[in-house]
Amino acid sequence: MRRGTPALRRWRPRRRDRGGIAIEAAIVVPSVVGLVLVAIAAGRVQTSAGGVEAAARAAARTASLQRSVDGMDRPAKDSAYATLRQQGVSCRNDDVRVVKGELDLPGGPVATVTVTVVCDVELADLLGGPSGVPLTKHLVGEFTSVVDRYRGT
Repeated sequence: MRRGTPALRRWRPRRRDRGGIAIEAAIVVPSVVGLVLVAIAAGRVQTSAGGVEAAARAAARTASLQRSVDGMDRPAKDSAYATLRQQGVSCRNDDVRVVKGELDLPGGPVATVTVTVVCDVELADLLGGPSGVPLTKHLVGEFTSVVDRYRGT
């Protein structure tokens, strides 16, 4: 074979394509990083919403186990705040509302308690950024529990 045949020639990259990968990376990498950050933010908001729901559920159950209907508010609120702390949810503005109700069933009326937990979470807190950013997410959790008839009243 001759030395000039195409089979023996070494492959060399073309000079005009140099730096193409760096330009592509400069265009694609910020978009990918942005999408990852948005996914992380959505996950953190969803986790905080789950914590608010858990606080409402725990507060309603605590209220339903109290011995008197009049003494439900304070233990329910304490339980909601403790659950929020345990879940790592820090609210800028929070509110816990306890509403007593009644459910009419064929066997007779049953007392209920509905707890609504309202929490405004700073997005900067969720993402680990600087505090004081005015963006917040309004989260609401609500749960209704039947008051235990055999609670010892």
